[in-house]
This record gives sequence, C-alpha cells and structure tokens, in this order.
Amino acid sequence: MKFAFYGRVSTEDQQDPESSRTWQLTRARALTEAHGEIAAEYFDIGQSRSIPWKRRPQASQLLEDLRNPTRGFNAVVIGEPHRAFYGNQFSLTFPVFEHYRVGLWVPEVGGPVDPTSEAHDLIMSVFGGMSKGERNRIKIRVRSAMAAQAKVEGRYLGGRPPYGYQLADAGPHPNPAKAADGKRLHILARDPVTAPVVERIFTLYLNGMGIFLIAQTLTGEGILSPSAYDPARNRHRSGKAWSKSAVQAILTNPRYTGHQVWNKQRRAETLLDVNDVALGYETKLTWNNREQWIWSDRPTHPAIVDAATFTAAGQRLARRGPTSERLGPRNHHPYVLRSLMVHQQCGRRMQGNWNHGRAHYRCRYPQEYAVANSIDHPLAVYIREDAVLPALDGWLATAFAPARVEENLAALDIAQPRMSPEIDVHRAIIADCDRKLARHRAALEAGADPTLVTVWIADVQAERANALATLQRVAPSQVTPRRRLTQQKITELVDGLGGLLAALHDADPIDKAEVYRQLGLRLTYDHKTETILAEVTPRSSVDLVYVSEGGLEPPRP
Repeated sequence: MKFAFYGRVSTEDQQDPESSRTWQLTRARALTEAHGEIAAEYFDIGQSRSIPWKRRPQASQLLEDLRNPTRGFNAVVIGEPHRAFYGNQFSLTFPVFEHYRVGLWVPEVGGPVDPTSEAHDLIMSVFGGMSKGERNRIKIRVRSAMAAQAKVEGRYLGGRPPYGYQLADAGPHPNPAKAADGKRLHILARDPVTAPVVERIFTLYLNGMGIFLIAQTLTGEGILSPSAYDPARNRHRSGKAWSKSAVQAILTNPRYTGHQVWNKQRRAETLLDVNDVALGYETKLTWNNREQWIWSDRPTHPAIVDAATFTAAGQRLARRGPTSERLGPRNHHPYVLRSLMVHQQCGRRMQGNWNHGRAHYRCRYPQEYAVANSIDHPLAVYIREDAVLPALDGWLATAFAPARVEENLAALDIAQPRMSPEIDVHRAIIADCDRKLARHRAALEAGADPTLVTVWIADVQAERANALATLQRVAPSQVTPRRRLTQQKITELVDGLGGLLAALHDADPIDKAEVYRQLGLRLTYDHKTETILAEVTPRSSVDLVYVSEGGLEPPRP
C-alpha cells in the first residue's frame, strides 16, 4: 500500500518542529511498515489544533489531493490523533475520506478506522474531546502561572518594552533547566533618551495641552516617535510622525508608575461565521476591563511618573479633555449627516462641527501627518450642512418619484446579483444534496437500516461539502446569495420611497437622519472639485445612485 502521512505541531505545543515531525512519523511507520510505505507527507507547522482542516495549509492540501485519482497513495496515516483532530473535527473530515475511498489509519485503533464501527467512531470522538480538554487545561495553567508571576513576583513577562524603558538583565532564569540553556530574566530600566519625553508628555497634558497639540509639538521639534525610535520592533508602522494614539497610549500605560501590569489584553476567539460553525474561530487581541488587569503587589522597576501624576492624567482623560472643563451643560447640536460624510482625499469620516450657528463637517489633518503619510491634505477641510441637504433631498425625491417608476424598476433589476452558469450548477448540486439528506433522515426515522442510511448520508454530505468548497473557491460572495426581488416587490419599494422622500425637505432633523441611514446613504466629499458623490443602498434593494453638489454630476461608471 501507498500511504500519505499527516502530522501537526504548533507553538502552543512548545516543541521543536523537526523533533515533533520525527516522532510522529516514527509512530506512523511502526503502524504501516508491514503493509506498505509512506509515499507522501503533509505536516502543518505553527497551526493551532483548534483550526479546522480546511484552514490548515497542509491539511487543506491533503483534502484537495484526495480528489486526484493519480494522487499516489490510497490511505492516510495519522501519527498522533490528539494533534490531528480537535473537538468534532473528525466527524467533519472523515466523510471526505470515505467518499474518495481513502483509508484513515490511526495507531490508537491498530490500523484503519472502520466507518461502520461504532467503537472506532467513539474512540476518535473521545480523542477529539481529549484534545480540546488538553488545550483548555494548558491555557488555564499558563494563564494562572503568568498571573501569579506578575502579581507576586512582579516578573517581566515579555513583549515590547514601553516607550521610555529598555530591557536590562535580571539574572539567570529560576527554572534550572532553562537556566542551563542560557535563558535569563529581564527587567525594565529607564531609557535615558526617551524617559524624559514621557515625563514631558505627562507634564504638558496636566498643564492643559491637548493630546493633538502634544503630538504636533513633538513632531515639529523632531523628537522621534516610538516607532521611529525603535523601528525593528515597530515594522508595522511608518514612524515618521507622532500620532494622537501614541500619546494617549503613553498617558494610559500604568507601567510608568513602576508597577508591573499584566492581562491588559487577551486573545479572544470569535466564530468566523455563526451560520457555519465548522469554519472555526479567528483569534483577535481584545482589551480587558481595568478590573481584570493584574498589578504587581510592589514596584518592580524605576517609575517615570508617580502614582498621583498618573491618576491625575487619567482623571482628565475621563473628562474628555479641556473642553469638558467649561462651565454649564454641553450643547447637543443635531447633525443630520453624522457618520455619513467621508473625505475622499484621506478616506476618513468627517466630524460634525458647529460654527457660527450652523452645522459643518470637518476633516482636520495636521501637516506633519500629511507629510508622514504622503497625502496632499489641507490643515482643515470644511463643508456646510445646509449647502448639501437641499440638493440631496431634491434629488432623492425625484429619483424615486412615480414618474420614474419604469426607470427605477429597470435600474433596480439590473443591479441585482446574477450568477454564472458554473455557480448555478454548484448551487443546484447543494440544493439536491439537501433534498437527499432530508429523505435519508426521513427513512432513518421510518425504521430503515441505520448502518445503510448512515453510509448514504456520509456520501451525500461529502458530495455537498465538495460542491460548497468549489463554490467558495470560485465565487465566495455567492455562497449565501442575496435573495432577488420580484418585480412586484421592486414596485412597492419605489412607490414607498417616492412618497416618503417627497416629505424629507420639511422633516425633523432626527427623523431625516434616520431615513438617510435606512437608505444606506454614503457621501464622499472631494474638496478639490467641491463635489459630493452620494451612494444609496436601500435596505431591501441593491441600487447605487449618484448626486453632486452644485449640479456637477460625476460620470456614471
């Protein structure tokens, strides 16, 4: 027999990839050497066991090669099921092996997995559950140990040192084995170049200067930003100018008080698609609440600012800067186009700004930022709201007027998504498989032979998975297509919008803003040509239409 070997190792396993591959391959050969040879290898490195097979590079390639009649092997051997399957991954993957009549050999069952054996299915399910439990236990142990080290010992647990500090040696590692390998502990020490900058930032802020002005001042004086000062550790940033976020990060970092703080962020796992759990999770860094931060019981490194200064800066930040210190209640002005206006030159949303008793939308971009990002941008761009609304409301009222029903019917119908013949074929296969699965389940409930029906279901599920995978590869956006509207529905939509939009001119600003949002309105302002491109995507349709300020219509695409 010709076998393909599959194995996996990740950073969470804390093993050398080559050593891990060697012992997994040794186990696989011990199982198969009396029956044949291993002709192909698939080994994933750095992939967590929680990632489904379709999202692991080598496992995905193996599944793809199963379809090839000339693949060069007729069975797959797993060296360690704990590393190959996690949770319910076996039940989602094994039907594909069955469909292409490729055996799956596992040392724990002494040979090939029998698809008709309940014992084999139970054993593989147990291994998936054990793998999931093992990963969870590792996470709990590691996090508990790191929390204790940060709180009790005040140990520096890695990562980039904050701006203002540099790493200093703190002696050999307390673990004898790691110390024998030459590993040492580190501690934060004041950086003589950047620590005074941090002190100055706190002083300027508490003396009344805003975050925005601090960033401008530091950039104007030629003081290197954190990413420019240490580019090797900040390759993802341009490093040419100070940003507001960099100043704010310094003002909110409690480690400048001399205490070690851990657990400010966590790796949160969220479903890629709530409608398809089999796709698995994606991991993102998420900020924890301040109550969850772990503070060291005592100071562990030199403080750059004292606790009183840090607390005062935090209190001012909580009051939202110097403008909140004025007496009297804040005036809340209505901005009808709030969050709907975008500046074309920089792609950022324009902010509402009340000037001379009128609503404006403003995009501020300091010259230092513009130079750093290679953008030709004025210091500030303004546009008055009352210069936009009359033309916008007039156009919306006429665009969906009854006299233009036929034109809108054609436009809305053309704009709806259409599928190519190839996509239609795959969607037809998926629909046919769904019908077959319903019939097989009905037969099972009616008393048919469970073993036979299970084989039928596995074949259909494999066929459906194959068609779905092809559809995702050819046209990902069409996997869950939007339902096409009928001519009657489009007519009702146009008639309803025509009556509603005709009354927009005299509507209350709050109601008008809600209508704009329901229409999916997006305005893009080009300050060079002084024109606005308006895109409207109604909730129940897919139409895209345009209007400009001052009667300058941009060409239709």
